[in-house]
Amino acid sequence: MGFLLWIAAVILVIAGIVTLINGSLLLGIVLIVVGLAVGPGGWSIFNKRGARA
Repeated sequence: MGFLLWIAAVILVIAGIVTLINGSLLLGIVLIVVGLAVGPGGWSIFNKRGARA
């Protein structure tokens, strides 16, 4: 599961960079932030092992 999220994060960040180059600043920033949240650094957001119930 973590590998798939990492791949999705890479795709989102690359799409964000391309969008920034094409001139859409807001959408590019949003795509990059979402990519970083989904990627390995943000994996703990979706990982339930660290949640305390």
